[in-house]
This record gives sequence, structure tokens and C-alpha cells, in this order.
Amino acid sequence: MKKEIELWAIVTGTVASLTKEPNVKSDLVDEVLFGMVVKIIEAVDEQWYYVETHYGYCGYIYKENILIDTEKALQWKERADSVVTHNFVDVMSEPKYASCPMILLTRGALIQATVEENDWIQVCLPDNRFGWVRKGLLQKKAQGDLKADEESFRVKLVNTALSYLGTQYRWGGKSSLGIDCSGLCSMAYMLNGVMIYRDAVLKEEYMRSIPLEEIKAGDLLFFPGHVAMYIGEDNYVHATGREGLVLVNSLNPMHENYREDLHKDISGIGTIY
Repeated sequence: MKKEIELWAIVTGTVASLTKEPNVKSDLVDEVLFGMVVKIIEAVDEQWYYVETHYGYCGYIYKENILIDTEKALQWKERADSVVTHNFVDVMSEPKYASCPMILLTRGALIQATVEENDWIQVCLPDNRFGWVRKGLLQKKAQGDLKADEESFRVKLVNTALSYLGTQYRWGGKSSLGIDCSGLCSMAYMLNGVMIYRDAVLKEEYMRSIPLEEIKAGDLLFFPGHVAMYIGEDNYVHATGREGLVLVNSLNPMHENYREDLHKDISGIGTIY
């Protein structure tokens, strides 16, 4: 029997929607960012594909947002060694601000860095074009070694989550253009080299359940249909639809930013340690 060949693709849109159904009016279930590689599960028609992300999430994606080329996608997965760490980054046609922007990238986008020139880094795009990004706006992809110093890793998780403060709330979002509660938490972990479940559900294969008394910075607070990251001193950061943005609230009734409705509905605490 002839073996069916797997198809892979590279996300080439700045932020590409994953939808519940294969049409532009369908609900958003997730977003994939520039440079991420997805597996093609099914070609629905000439415009829509059902795909699976590298973290196991599935949805429908519009053809214009991906480059379907299995060989190139698998090579890109190995060669895209850098990640955007700033809210928004322009890839410029030349190593100077007065040149033409080629594409806008958001925090979490994956790119291949090649050479440095003065204050700029040359990058390669999936379509083999070359552009330039200002130094300090990229970093090498994190490996997420949990055997390394736990305290410093927890600090990194918190700082990454806090870097999204003020970002607008977007159902299914996971970029600095708009993000939801599980998008915020999963991106904070992903940017530090660890994959967790994308939805607001405590799954034992990703995290260990612990009592509230044992919570530490970087651990996650779960509520019915919601998730937040604990940042220490009774505070947590989350993307909330009530206020419509990423902000900090408290578990302490004495604090001005206390959310009683969430505090009384805590359903679980998750840690990767």
C-alpha cells in the first residue's frame, strides 16, 4: 500500500486566524503567528485547510496565510532560530530606518537570523527574501530547560506575561495585536521554551495540580472558562474580557484591584514543577 505523504506549511501572514469552520465569518478558535509551522490535515477546498499546530491545536486556516511546501516547512522548522520579543517589529528592506518595511511581525513570530551588520540583523523569510531587523528586538528561541534554575525561570515567565500588559482582549488571540486568557499564559510559556495546553483547562499531562497554599510565581490559576498567571504577592496577570485588556488583579481582599468574583471561583492551580 502506498504511504500517504504528510503536508506541512509555514505561516506567512503576520497573524493568521484559526477558525471553527472554513469561512471568514466563523468564530476564531486560535491564532498562529508568522514563521510557525503547521501540519495540513485536510484540504477542504481551494481556499481553506484544516491544520494542526506544533502545540497540538487544530482549526481552519485561509490559504493566503500559509506557504504549503513540506520540504521547505520542515527545513524552516529547524532553521528559524530566532523569535520576536518586541510588541511589533518591522522587517526592513535595508539596514536603515528610511528603507521600505517588508512585513510587520508581532511578539512570538519565528524568523531565521543570518548575519549582523552594525546595529542590524539580517533575517531570511520563508519565501527566501532577506530583510533587516534592529538589534535587540529578536532573541534565540528558548529551550525551556526545567532542570535549570527554577527561580530564574519563574521570573522569566512572569516578565514575559507582564510584557503584554495593556494589550486588548481578543477571543482566540495570542499576539500583541490582541490576546485572550489562555493565549497569554500559553505564549508566556512558549516564548520561554515550554509548551502547555492552549485552553483554560488544567490538564495533568501538561501541569501538576497543587493546592493554593503552594502557589508560586509563574504557576497558573484556573477558573471556570478562565486562566491567569500568578506573579507573586497575591497578584496575578490575565487577559480579561470584562475590562477588555491584559491587567493585574489581586487575591487579597485588602487590595484595590481585588476580584472577589474570580477569587471565590478558583477551580485549580497548575504548575510545571
